Amino acid sequence: MGLAACVSIAAIQANADHLTSLSVLLAIAAAVAGATVARAGGEASISASFLVVVLAATFLGPTSACVAVAIAELVAALRLRSKPLPVMTNLVAGMGPALVAANLFRALQTGHPTGSTGFYVAVFVVAIVYLVFNYLTIVGFGVLIWGRSAWDPNATRAYLPSLALNLVLVVAGASVYVKVGLGGIVFALAAVFAFTYMAHLLERSRHRAEQYVSLSWGVLGGLLRALDTRDGRAARHAAAVARFARDVASEVGMSKADCELAHTAGLLHDMGHFALSDRVHERGRTLTEDDWAAIQRHPELGAEMLKDLGMYGPVSEIVRAHHERLDGRGYPNGLPREEIPEIARIIAVAEVYDTLTASDTYRTPMSSFEALRELRRVTGTQLDRRYVEVLADLLSGEGLEYRHADTADFDTEVDMERRINEAGA
Repeated sequence: MGLAACVSIAAIQANADHLTSLSVLLAIAAAVAGATVARAGGEASISASFLVVVLAATFLGPTSACVAVAIAELVAALRLRSKPLPVMTNLVAGMGPALVAANLFRALQTGHPTGSTGFYVAVFVVAIVYLVFNYLTIVGFGVLIWGRSAWDPNATRAYLPSLALNLVLVVAGASVYVKVGLGGIVFALAAVFAFTYMAHLLERSRHRAEQYVSLSWGVLGGLLRALDTRDGRAARHAAAVARFARDVASEVGMSKADCELAHTAGLLHDMGHFALSDRVHERGRTLTEDDWAAIQRHPELGAEMLKDLGMYGPVSEIVRAHHERLDGRGYPNGLPREEIPEIARIIAVAEVYDTLTASDTYRTPMSSFEALRELRRVTGTQLDRRYVEVLADLLSGEGLEYRHADTADFDTEVDMERRINEAGA
């Protein structure tokens, strides 16, 4: 019904349009805009059709603006293989605002000759009106048809700078056409098509980043769960260390990126335990020299497994160093204090604390107070005093559930959806 109404109104107003060589140019431009459309997340997309439609509404009239919308949307539908219902809603969401914009421009331009300040103000206002009506129409259809907004707010915020740029380009494009003619508008449209193509490449890159993170964490999560079947504390311990490490990093004023790095390294710090034999994980068994040699290699083996996880920065180097000691007697490389990464020192404090206090370890669990006393005893030789005291301050304001992380959950700490969204951003 809405589409029929738009087509009827456009047909009634056809005689009022100004058909010129610009009409052919904008029709071609609308087809190119539809062919270069880029997804903006969910059902939304971004293309150069905005500039084409507003110029058509400004210089040609309401019918030409509707034709430009129809050409761009139908070509885009063919390229994206859209279903009929979204195509029809997009046509209404484009043609309705185009009619409003074109008729509003005629009203606003009255008394303002082409090329005057009032003329350009009218173009700018009309462009904003078109955007607002288009947005409201899409949101309205989303609520009516799907029971939710079809527009992703995150995608909207991400593309606001490009929409602001399009508003400027619309006014600039109108000025170029007034002062230079068709040659100038061809140049302006080419610039916008180039921008749209870059947006298309950016969207492809975003999608690939999401796929990479999803695959990486799917594999790593699966490996850690497999390790958890051999050592029933592996997943819970990883989640607990990650949580403590992130909170300590935040408390000492590290950047958001470094806090995320500490959290990720905490989740993956024991990945090298895959190299250990089953008997090492059995409680009560006396370990041989070969077993201890394998244990001392697990940070290095874990680092090798994680060295290509580039999206999260130097995770592998942190994992490699999380069993190093300040006195240089740690493993696998016996690094001196100044060569141990700061986050690796945090991971070391978090790991020792959780090992001492958790109920699923190989020893009788200590109270938080007893564990902190033990951590303080080895500061300066094994652990960094600064991070031990920061952890102590954190624990003093928390309840038993936090101090003894027996219910820490690996899936909750991984938070796959958040990681995928951040990778896309």
